[in-house]
Amino acid sequence: MKKTLLATALLGLFASHQAMASEETQELRKIIAQQQQVLKDLEKRLEATEQRVEQTADVVEASASTKSATTIGGYGELHYNNIHNNLNDTDKKEMDFHRFVLFFGHEFNDKTRFFSELEVEHVIASHEEEDAGEVELEQAYIEHDFSDSLTGKAGLFLMPVGIMNETHEPPAFYGVERNPVEKNILPVTWWEGGLALNVKAAPGLAFDAAVTSGLKVEEDFKVRGGRQKVSEAAAEDLAYTGRVKYTAVPGLELAATLQYQSDIAQSSLADSASATLFSAHAIYSIQNFTVKALYAQWDIDNAAAEALGRDKQKGFYIEPAYRFNEKVGIFARYNEWDNEAGNGNDTEVTQTNFGVNYWLHENVVFKADYEIVGGAKDADGFNLGVGYQF
Repeated sequence: MKKTLLATALLGLFASHQAMASEETQELRKIIAQQQQVLKDLEKRLEATEQRVEQTADVVEASASTKSATTIGGYGELHYNNIHNNLNDTDKKEMDFHRFVLFFGHEFNDKTRFFSELEVEHVIASHEEEDAGEVELEQAYIEHDFSDSLTGKAGLFLMPVGIMNETHEPPAFYGVERNPVEKNILPVTWWEGGLALNVKAAPGLAFDAAVTSGLKVEEDFKVRGGRQKVSEAAAEDLAYTGRVKYTAVPGLELAATLQYQSDIAQSSLADSASATLFSAHAIYSIQNFTVKALYAQWDIDNAAAEALGRDKQKGFYIEPAYRFNEKVGIFARYNEWDNEAGNGNDTEVTQTNFGVNYWLHENVVFKADYEIVGGAKDADGFNLGVGYQF
């Protein structure tokens, strides 16, 4: 009897223990299930957050791509000239917003891009004779990188010649007006339509080659007047241009350009007039001091040009400059040129400028210079200007 009662007690205790264990197991299972649900909910939230981050990144990337693909820039300059002509005792006192230029560019991908430059000169362009203004498309070309060392362009572009022709934004040079040698001899700003290649042969050594429309001079053989600006330009005789540029030494740039055109008159005169242009320049900068020098010469093979003395037209300038800091720089420039160098007479013109540039910002500059003109001309006075680029 005692054994039966003891067995019954043990069985009851075991059953009670089992019931308690079962309840604890169920409770534990509930806790585990709750934790698993929490983890699932957290995982879903993390996935949703990750998706939102990816979507935001895609939007930002697309926005950045859109912003960088198409670009707008430009430059402009206002001039005040106060020059007295000592030969005829006349004054030139003139205020002129000389140039307002807008750049538009677009990158189709990392290899192919478009660039253009639209310019308004002298504010107003109309059919009225008193309006001196012009609206000009100076650049509009497609550029493509065939490789890291070979780039080509097709369209309307600036010629690879001289110092200023490809870089003439006001903050980039000293003096209110562009130098007269590159203006009258080269002549900047000078653009043509055609094809061009740039070859990076080695670090700091590059070659340019171009086949383009050419000049078309009149009977006076004035080179600057021969720019056709690719406006229904005569293309009887194309121009062939080559340039070599060396920049391997820090602070030094050396370049030389050669152009040949079989008839610079484009068959408009009785005799053809083959023309060869040679230009070379050097730029050397050491610390705050920079010196620039340029030489340019035209040789025109034509009897009428020879009779005018314009079978040879040449010029040079030298310009030392010192920049005290990021705000202030001073310069002096001596120019000498002759558009009738073939006649043996004293027809060369000299011009000396010296002055100061004050950069309110790296892309905003105020300028002042004094000008002395001599040789075949006699004048002096001063120029003031403000320019910008963006």
